[in-house]
Amino acid sequence: MAKNTSPEFVLRPFEGLVGEADLVAMREVVPAATATARTTAEHGARDITFTTVLPGAWPSLHRADGAILVALQTHAGSGDASRDLAQTILDTIALEPGTSLTSTVLPGPGPRLQDILDPTAPFEVTVHEGFDYWLDPSAEITADVRESLAEANETIIETVKLGSVEHGYWCRMGAREYLRWAMAYDEDTVIDAVARLHARRESGFGGTKFLGAFRSSGIVIPVWELPKGSEAEDIEAAAAEFWPTFEAELKSTTPLDANARRARAGIVSRQVTLR
Repeated sequence: MAKNTSPEFVLRPFEGLVGEADLVAMREVVPAATATARTTAEHGARDITFTTVLPGAWPSLHRADGAILVALQTHAGSGDASRDLAQTILDTIALEPGTSLTSTVLPGPGPRLQDILDPTAPFEVTVHEGFDYWLDPSAEITADVRESLAEANETIIETVKLGSVEHGYWCRMGAREYLRWAMAYDEDTVIDAVARLHARRESGFGGTKFLGAFRSSGIVIPVWELPKGSEAEDIEAAAAEFWPTFEAELKSTTPLDANARRARAGIVSRQVTLR
């Protein structure tokens, strides 16, 4: 039997990356978005566009115009999502322009995103209203492509990235609005911070109500329900005002008291693991 040389499981695979929290949010709770990155000089200094999804659930696309798009909402092939995505990027760079990577194989040990991405290049996220950014501007848009785009666009949850705080995403689902705020801290640090605030009945802000949290890739995405009918701009100032209070709790080393421990137990019981 062949020896399994796939990477070991990594709980927090994107730790240390400039865009860790946004990258996880794009993998889990943002429907249509792109983010810029660049490989190191050793790997060609190529501009990379991370995207939430690609047509046909492709892992990546080397567009005819030379643009390289790499999808984040794909299942990791190994225990290290950073290693998987790094291999996808390297494989896509090697593709002929105008072709896509339609499947991936289980990668062996090798470079991770932390090894191939230029840490000085900005990780800038753009949330889109539709998937038209998939298209090569120079390519012919066929009827089938338009139909595929229309179907994909119908599934999008309205989402806006906040400008007043980092990694916060307003979204509307049906008749309700929510704030999903990714935190690039260890899971326990974030849960303890929320528990302290919750025990003091200070976990809500600006009329919001703390609901619970998603956990994925070793970090936590707390979720607040917003006052009915709230738009993204309505929560910007309140989120910015709340952040110093939340940040202070993230940095706190004070042990949880009995009330905070009870609050923590309730938060953990409602926590949803995404992957």
